[in-house]
Amino acid sequence: MSSPKPATPAIAEQQAELLGTLPFSDTQDFDDAARGLLGRRTPNAVTKPDGTVVWDNDTYGFLAGDAPDTVNPSLWRQSKLVAEQGLFEVVEGIYQVRGFDLSNVTFIEGTTGVIVLDPLISTETAAAALALYREHRGDRPVTGIIYTHCHVDHFGGVKGVTTQEDVDAGRVPVVAPAGFTEPAVAENVYAGTAMSRRAGYMYGAALARGPQGQVGAGLGQTTSTGTVTLISPTLDITHTGQEETVDDVRMVFQMAPGTEAPAEMLIWFPDHRALCTAEDATHTLHNLLTLRGAVVRDPHAWANYLTETIDLFGADVETVFASHHWPTWGNARIVEYLGTQRDLYAYLHDQTLRLLNKGFVGSEIAEQLPLPPALENAWHARGYYGSVSHNIKAIYQRYMGWYDGNPAHLWQHPPVEQGKRYVEFMGGADAVVEKARASYDAGDFRWVAEVLSHVVFAQPDHAGAKELLADTFEQLGYGAENGTWRSVYLSGATELREGNFGTPTQTASADIVAHLSPEMLFDALAIQIDGPKAWDHRVTADVVLTDADARYRLRLANGALTYSARPQRDDADVTITTSRANLPALAGGLDPARLAAAGIEVGGDTDALAKVHGILDPGDPDFDIVTP
Repeated sequence: MSSPKPATPAIAEQQAELLGTLPFSDTQDFDDAARGLLGRRTPNAVTKPDGTVVWDNDTYGFLAGDAPDTVNPSLWRQSKLVAEQGLFEVVEGIYQVRGFDLSNVTFIEGTTGVIVLDPLISTETAAAALALYREHRGDRPVTGIIYTHCHVDHFGGVKGVTTQEDVDAGRVPVVAPAGFTEPAVAENVYAGTAMSRRAGYMYGAALARGPQGQVGAGLGQTTSTGTVTLISPTLDITHTGQEETVDDVRMVFQMAPGTEAPAEMLIWFPDHRALCTAEDATHTLHNLLTLRGAVVRDPHAWANYLTETIDLFGADVETVFASHHWPTWGNARIVEYLGTQRDLYAYLHDQTLRLLNKGFVGSEIAEQLPLPPALENAWHARGYYGSVSHNIKAIYQRYMGWYDGNPAHLWQHPPVEQGKRYVEFMGGADAVVEKARASYDAGDFRWVAEVLSHVVFAQPDHAGAKELLADTFEQLGYGAENGTWRSVYLSGATELREGNFGTPTQTASADIVAHLSPEMLFDALAIQIDGPKAWDHRVTADVVLTDADARYRLRLANGALTYSARPQRDDADVTITTSRANLPALAGGLDPARLAAAGIEVGGDTDALAKVHGILDPGDPDFDIVTP
């Protein structure tokens, strides 16, 4: 394995300059992050039954003292705060376990037990967090589950704290915003392969922990790698102002769809004068378009919902806590905090629109739009997870799409063909690398990354280009304030030096697939059809669900797999008969023998179904990113 390089003088100078521009003397966040500590888990390595480590917060023990030159000092500060682990009292009756996963899990005590809010990514980490809670607060039964929104770090560990049987028996209601299940499942299936591969870069899950490696993702340290599960909601929250009581805990909900998640809600606990802001107000600028990929979020709606939050709860709130980071206490501080978060998203939205209407494109706006000093110097508005740069480009994309209006950019060559032509124009690969070394020595790392990427895509075996590009990515990572930017750059360097590390965390688990509706399952199959290979195929298949009184006609024609639930006039070529519970077996393919082995009845022209199976082309979780 190759060894990481030290920070160059240019990066060390940048880090020193940043120390003089931000308010590092403000230590309020450190007081808040430590407040209410009841106990820690020592050691804090969480494993599967077979001993596989899925989480080890102790690997961040190096986060002490001043930042080294290889870490942006602002990100170092944030990572020290986020790495704090343990059980904390938020207010009497509300407790959080932090530092057990990318997200927090919150425990709200009721009359007979405890409600679990956002049970992490993995069953193993969620179970460990519940055990720590019970160690200090008693062996209370779980009497409710709340999902604030539809991202996997807020529901994946649910079967570590309760069971499907208890939910089905009505002993444990599962509360979630209306519309939760479809995006929760679809995000991890439709584009899940590509998202998970890119998430490996974004969270640095394959990187070594340390001052020259992964130090944290800004929102949390990284993702756990345990068992992802899902239990469907039993109680939908449909409108702002809806009140519900679970185990004598009163809750008032505020809907916030289309903000940080397609389905999201904030929760007011009036008896505690405490507000859960989910991920709509945390201690970072959040993503409007996460680097792993997602639908672009709406900063205008986000800002408006935070205004509504202040209007609804600002007069009474004394504590704010979220699904990440640490709480904020005191009414005046909270109102200022929520207002600043609101103004952050409103400013980015409005100013990006102002400048795009003057003809500037996203990359230009991102380079010229400064934040107001009040936002620039607010620690909770810093770009540790989202960044001003990529959020502005996301806003531009939301309104204007990928095309910037310049005809030269309408029909560009793809990366490999671009690379070949750039390299030829610049005098050949060796000449480009030689010139790039001079730019590297001058600290112009962004330019070096641009030109050397062309060389690597044109000549992927050029050792000098790959080595210098890896060194360049490393320096860009060292300088990044954004935790995910650092991880992306260092992951790229790692793969250039050591090869493809694949996808460390895959969230399309059996539990997720089991929650696909029939329509979503057919969509998941449709996106796997190899279109060109399917041009000449004409196949119809009926899927009959024996326990749901439902029948679907699937039709493969013109390279597209479509479906309908309406009655059909003709007979299908093949009929697939199964139960709703067994339907997810189709996600593994349409091979007739395999389906029969899974207890699914296949009648009619099984050869036709086998042909459809033969042209399925599943995603590749090991696709290349920094090389062609």
